[in-house]
Amino acid sequence: MLPARLRGDQPVVPVVRLGGVIGAVTPLRQGLTLAGVARTLERAFATRHAKAVALMINSPGGSPVQSRQIFLRIRQLAAEKKLPVLAFVEDVAASGGYMIACAADEIFVDPSSILGSIGVVGGSFGFEGLIKKIGVERRLYTAGAHKATLDPFLPENPEDVERLKAIQREIHGVFIALVKDSRGARLTGGDDYLFTGEYWAGGRAVELGLADAVGDLRATLRARFGDKVQTPLIAPASGPLAGLLGRRAPGATALFGGAELPEELISALEARAVWARYGF
Repeated sequence: MLPARLRGDQPVVPVVRLGGVIGAVTPLRQGLTLAGVARTLERAFATRHAKAVALMINSPGGSPVQSRQIFLRIRQLAAEKKLPVLAFVEDVAASGGYMIACAADEIFVDPSSILGSIGVVGGSFGFEGLIKKIGVERRLYTAGAHKATLDPFLPENPEDVERLKAIQREIHGVFIALVKDSRGARLTGGDDYLFTGEYWAGGRAVELGLADAVGDLRATLRARFGDKVQTPLIAPASGPLAGLLGRRAPGATALFGGAELPEELISALEARAVWARYGF
C-alpha cells in the first residue's frame, strides 16, 4: 500500500530543479536564491532510502554570492547525509549556474548544453551626455570621497573603474579556486583558457574536464541504479502564502489591468539579456 519510494525495496534518487537567473529579485519576481531553495534541498537530502540526489540545472548565472551560498548548502547537506550528488545540465550552466553545478560529484550534459563562463561581469549606462543635451543639471551631494562611484549621470572616472575591476578580480579568484577545488585533476585546459569567461558546448566541456559525461537524467540513473529507480521531483512549497514568500502571485498583473509594472518589465528584460549572452 505504500508508494514505491517509501517501501525501501527500490532505489530512490530525488530530483531538484535549479533554474533561472540567480539572485535577480523585484517585489514580484524572485530569481534563484538560497532562501528560495534551502527547504527544497533539505527535503531532497532527507528523502527516505535515497541513494543520491540529482540536480537539474538550467541557469545563465547571476549573483556570485547567492551562487556560492547554494553551492555551499548542497555540499554541506551531501556531507551530512553522506549522499553523492549528480548534476544534469539542461540548456545552460554558465557563470553562477556552473558554480552551482560544481557542487555535484559528477556533472552530466547534453551535447548542446552550454557550460563555463567562469568570469565576472558588471555593466551600467552613461547618461551625462543625454542630460546635457536636454538641459538637465545634475545635483548630487555626498559625504565620502567615493560615495558617488560609477554614478551613471556623471562622467566616468578611471579611478572608479579600476576600483571596480579590482573587486571583480577578487571575486573571479574566488570562483576559480572553487572550480579547481571541485573539479581537481579532471580539468585539462590551462588557466588562461578555462577562466577567461569563455563558454563551450557540452562535448567540449567534457573534454576540458568541466563536465564528466554526456548523458540524460533518466538513462544515467537507470544505468547506475537499475530500471526500477524512483526519481521523485522535490518541488518548492506552494500554497496561499506563496506570493508573500517571494514567488509571484498568479493574479498579480490583474491588479494593474493586465499590464506589467515597470520594475517587473525591467527585471524581465534584464533576465532576458543574461540568457541572450549564451544564445538562448
